[in-house]
Amino acid sequence: MPGNTFGERFRVTTAGVSHGPGYLCIIDGCPAGLPLGVEDLLPDLQRRRPGQSHITTQRDETDTPEIMSGIFEGVTDGTPIGLLFRNQDQRSKDYGDIKDKYRPGHADFTFDAKFGFRDYRGGGRSSARETVSRVAAGAVAKKLLARHGIRVIGYVTQVGDIRATIADPLAVTLEQVEANPVRCPDPVIAEKMITLIEEVRKDRDSIGGICEMVAVGVPAGLGEPVFDKLKADLAKALLSLPAVTAFEYGAGFAVATMRGSQNNDLFIRKEGRIGTETNNHGGMLGGISSGEPIICRVAIKPTSSLPRSQKTVTQTGDATEILTKGRHDPCLLPRFVPMGEAMFALVLIDHWLRQRTSTLDF
Repeated sequence: MPGNTFGERFRVTTAGVSHGPGYLCIIDGCPAGLPLGVEDLLPDLQRRRPGQSHITTQRDETDTPEIMSGIFEGVTDGTPIGLLFRNQDQRSKDYGDIKDKYRPGHADFTFDAKFGFRDYRGGGRSSARETVSRVAAGAVAKKLLARHGIRVIGYVTQVGDIRATIADPLAVTLEQVEANPVRCPDPVIAEKMITLIEEVRKDRDSIGGICEMVAVGVPAGLGEPVFDKLKADLAKALLSLPAVTAFEYGAGFAVATMRGSQNNDLFIRKEGRIGTETNNHGGMLGGISSGEPIICRVAIKPTSSLPRSQKTVTQTGDATEILTKGRHDPCLLPRFVPMGEAMFALVLIDHWLRQRTSTLDF
């Protein structure tokens, strides 16, 4: 089935469904000689896993991978890295009542339209649980990028109408992000976000928000001039994640009200290189990295599965109501952060490897 592989030089393929035996991840194109073990994958996997706090789903999965191939004596050997994640806490019976009903906001109807049938247990192939494979692959990509001084970090800037003002995105640390369960580096605003999430959970509802991501240390020159622009691949990567409905980089939609004289970033010489005074272009010009920090944001919709009655129809079009049982996040933002970082890192390492063949001296 097409559409399950991402990347050109650093390729990631995933397989599995949320209520099946587990998930498979194959990473092809990782250079040989990278020290790598399960301990390198676990930190980000633990940030993504369910049941990590009182404001996330309480499904209990350890998400500890089994390395099947691609690593010999603690280092990558240049062959495909195979990872296996076994599902341990499925409750498929929670979905028995909805097998003939379409859940609002889900891919139930569109999967039926495409394939003629669907796996009604959870989200099937469209479940956010699939991202366990992406986060693992992203951890490998992050380790490769770190060898070249490139760092990716994400954090929550908005939940509902509660917004954090991040004065200097480049100064945000992982310790600040991980200091609270909502992963907002502003501790005062984070408490307000947590309170809101708890309120919507009690109201049997959900809430959305915004995640911002920053990459520093990215050299100028990554990305292709036309169809494979770095910004285009970042947009595709992040929009491929469940629940992402919008993407922007740099000044984003704010450019709609700017004049050219306000939006243009003037070139200067700084720190021994050519750079810009400002960064409205978000680190990318013409779809190619400029050497400035790459900054982008995505909007995450409220969780579609709600423990309250909603109108819908059956597969035959008959009007009915639906109440989704099971365990679901009242807000997807806290667990989204490592997912977004992973896709960001996968795009960067793929283009970094591609750039190595663009010039003789890269």
